[in-house]
Amino acid sequence: MTTPLMQAVQAAALWSGLLILLMLVLSGIVVSGRRKHMVSFGDGGNPDLAAATRAFGNCAEYAAPGMIAMLLLAAVGAPAWMVHAVGATLLVGRVVHALGLLFQTGPSLGRVIGMLLTWVALLTAAVGLIAFAVV
Repeated sequence: MTTPLMQAVQAAALWSGLLILLMLVLSGIVVSGRRKHMVSFGDGGNPDLAAATRAFGNCAEYAAPGMIAMLLLAAVGAPAWMVHAVGATLLVGRVVHALGLLFQTGPSLGRVIGMLLTWVALLTAAVGLIAFAVV
């Protein structure tokens, strides 16, 4: 029988694994772009490569604290459904944001929606962590 704690830890593991896979895909896009444009470091002034680099970097910058927060939520006794909600929202937000960066130039609806979903996920995690820590 799986305990509620184990279910929450498994939820954190699921969404963390999916976020790591997303980062690997985005990293692959950067490497592919660098090889295509013969750039060994940075973006070489190429706008497509700059967008790919930022899509990866932005994902890493927000996914890392999200993954830590999901594990901490599980550790402090948050229910698995809450960890799943944070993880799913964060993953969708990061995918939509990356697509907005990779396939649109300038401000894009994908970037806006992606950031809003990311902020909702992180805010939910933050409030949950604080609530479970003081109760």
